[in-house]
Amino acid sequence: MENEQVKKVGRRALLSNMSVAAVAGLAASAATVSTPATAQSAGFSPKRHNQDAWMGELAGSHRAFIDSSTPLGGANAVRYAKNIIEAHEIDYGGNASDYALIVCFRHTSVIYAYDDAIWEKYGAIFDRNADPAPRTNPMNTASMANGQTTLADLRANGVKVVICSKATASFARAIAAATGGAADEINAELVAGAIPESRFVAAGVMAATRSQEYSYSLLYAG
Repeated sequence: MENEQVKKVGRRALLSNMSVAAVAGLAASAATVSTPATAQSAGFSPKRHNQDAWMGELAGSHRAFIDSSTPLGGANAVRYAKNIIEAHEIDYGGNASDYALIVCFRHTSVIYAYDDAIWEKYGAIFDRNADPAPRTNPMNTASMANGQTTLADLRANGVKVVICSKATASFARAIAAATGGAADEINAELVAGAIPESRFVAAGVMAATRSQEYSYSLLYAG
């Protein structure tokens, strides 16, 4: 009887040890699977390009990139930039200078990237539904659409505006088709008529992705 009891205790001990070993093995296996993924993520270093270096040079303890691709989204982007700065100043006791903030006009929101002289000439093409046709850039006037904020207000707070070169070229072709002009000449005219202190990028969509490689939070405004 005593030997039988000893055998039972031994079997329980063996099973218990096997269970502990199994749990330890699963834990080790899980660690082995996650470690390479973690190391790969932590070790990723995007290739840098001279065209994007300016993003890394903007001063600020916070970084945000506000992307827009429609006229409504462009107005939203102006308003969102103002809201971010205002909330940071009022609720966090911060300053606009704490933010490296970029607003992107691409696709059809690119119309807001041009000055009033361009709108005077091509406003009817930029907004075909308006009657009368707009003769100034709507983002140069405070309104409900842009949260009572203008492009000049953004500049005063250090917000940078980037303009999609591909969208500009696309609008140049549309204007050329409507007016009988030369697309290359109109494109040069649009570039020369960009809003002050703005920057052209190869493509707005690319700038949005590259900004994240420089640790910018991405916000899409529409």
